[in-house]
Amino acid sequence: MAATSEKIKEEVIQKVDLVEEYTGKFVDWAKHFIPDLIAASLVLIVGLWVINRIARLSEKAMQRRNLEVSLRTFLKSLIGIGLKVVLIIMVAGMIGIQTASFVTILGAAGLAIGLALQGSLSNFAGGVLILIFKPYKVGDTIEAQGQKGDVIEIQIFNTILLTGEHKTVILPNGAVSNGSIVNSTRHGNLRVDIDVNVSEKHNIAQVRKIIMDVIENDARILTHPAPAVTCTQFIPNGYTIGIRMYSAVGNKPEVYQENIEKIQEAFRKNNIESPHLHTYIHNV
Repeated sequence: MAATSEKIKEEVIQKVDLVEEYTGKFVDWAKHFIPDLIAASLVLIVGLWVINRIARLSEKAMQRRNLEVSLRTFLKSLIGIGLKVVLIIMVAGMIGIQTASFVTILGAAGLAIGLALQGSLSNFAGGVLILIFKPYKVGDTIEAQGQKGDVIEIQIFNTILLTGEHKTVILPNGAVSNGSIVNSTRHGNLRVDIDVNVSEKHNIAQVRKIIMDVIENDARILTHPAPAVTCTQFIPNGYTIGIRMYSAVGNKPEVYQENIEKIQEAFRKNNIESPHLHTYIHNV
């Protein structure tokens, strides 16, 4: 009976010693961990506040640049997520979590995703550049990648054009941003070119005056840049008069067609003739 009591007493003492050992280890760990945990918590709280502040400031900066709403929202989210990932890795390192392997895995995953989606990422980057630097906007008429049309939508990955034949053309933004872009409406006006051939028997100054009288009566033709009527070349039995005038983008087709008709009518009233073509008959 006494032997059993002694055995129980020894087991109790061993368990008490074990508890004291673990308690001591826990206290030592807590002495080192709790200050790090408090510091990491403070960094996390302050970091989240700073990130939200940076996100708001970036959004205001993008608003001042008149960026599209969709692009502003996307970039704001991208900035916030990226900074939060960096903050979490930093906080994890402060409390003793090994982050080197996590960063390596994250980098490898990012590289694999980038290689798999390099075409889409190129179009995405091109779309961001187009929306930021605005080489064209919705409503402009542009020529790019061998296509010409009115821009009806600018998406993150593609630009949508409507051609003169009412065909919808979808252009990848990566190729558009890396190629040549001709924006016909950037300055708000376009040049209208008309060339007419006149017989050599008519005085050039007289013909120029007749044409100037016609185009000066068209209020749609701009005075700045001023229209020009000049002799551009001599041809058999006559010469060519080049008419260069400017109008608002939307008026160009009507200005071109109607002034051709008006000039033709003015020539008819003033008996202005075209060069006569000679026909030679060769007897064989």
